[in-house]
Amino acid sequence: MLKVVVLVSGGGTNLQALIDAEEAGKLSGAKIVGVISNNEGVYALERAQKHEIPNRCISPGMFSSREEFNEALLLAVEEYGADLIVLAGFLVVIPKKMIQKYENRIINIHPSLIPAFCGTGYYGLKVHEGALARGVKYTGATVHFVDEGTDTGPIILQKPVAVEEGDTPKSLQQRVMEQAEWILLPEAVRLIAEGRIQVENKKVRILSEKK
Repeated sequence: MLKVVVLVSGGGTNLQALIDAEEAGKLSGAKIVGVISNNEGVYALERAQKHEIPNRCISPGMFSSREEFNEALLLAVEEYGADLIVLAGFLVVIPKKMIQKYENRIINIHPSLIPAFCGTGYYGLKVHEGALARGVKYTGATVHFVDEGTDTGPIILQKPVAVEEGDTPKSLQQRVMEQAEWILLPEAVRLIAEGRIQVENKKVRILSEKK
């Protein structure tokens, strides 16, 4: 069983997609063993509670220094026995120590087709505002491994989504979630659980299904 810990900051729609996939038996034995939020009272924690998933809040504001917060976050992940860490809308910089310890075992979902509209400053609605301002015909979502850069790790999966006439950042955000994010993230976890993801020279190779 692949033990998955999900890190969240807000409502947890991608967390819900993972929960739904797990309960439908679509994660190939992967199990969400813990949910951690950096914000108290967010709906993501309530989602975890409803599905009896252990959860907690670990916020930078609870500690006297960022170093203490980083240590507490790493300790919590270790206590859950994580094999895979999933960043599902987690708006905190991941400690380098954690990235090094869990190399190629931390994945992130980003609401664009990386390398477009990614990196520092591109998060949430800002990504979709950027896409609309640029006038692109397609955007989408990307699941990638996390390295020490911002949205620079090896790409696992991508899915394009058409930009429609009259789109607002909010409407585009919703469609990208529905047509890409909620599909890609469970699929990436499934592939990892099945041992079908290999990273070679910072590029991902997806092995064919076992017959």
